[in-house]
Amino acid sequence: MYIDKLNGGIAKIIPNNYLDASNAMEFEEQLTLAVKSNPLILVDMKQVEFLDSAALMSIVSAFNLAQSLGRRFILCSLAPSIRIIFELTQLDKKFEIFDSSNSLELA
Repeated sequence: MYIDKLNGGIAKIIPNNYLDASNAMEFEEQLTLAVKSNPLILVDMKQVEFLDSAALMSIVSAFNLAQSLGRRFILCSLAPSIRIIFELTQLDKKFEIFDSSNSLELA
């Protein structure tokens, strides 16, 4: 997982492989740091193969923090198996989710 700072105060976070209880706390800490220091947070999920409930709660927690601070929080490039988790929990209605980082409207 790494954080890439882009021009204009955008933090691009690219987690990889498995997001689960073993790394959810570290993931949430990185998301929280990015939210607190950037007006726009982009979580590019293209390398994520698995997401459990602990990691999902980390994303929700960071999203809620972003909303409370008036920040924009975007998810993109969700694999079908990850996207269905957001659809089943109806979180796809709360989050901004894009098919890829190329299709983003950052304005």
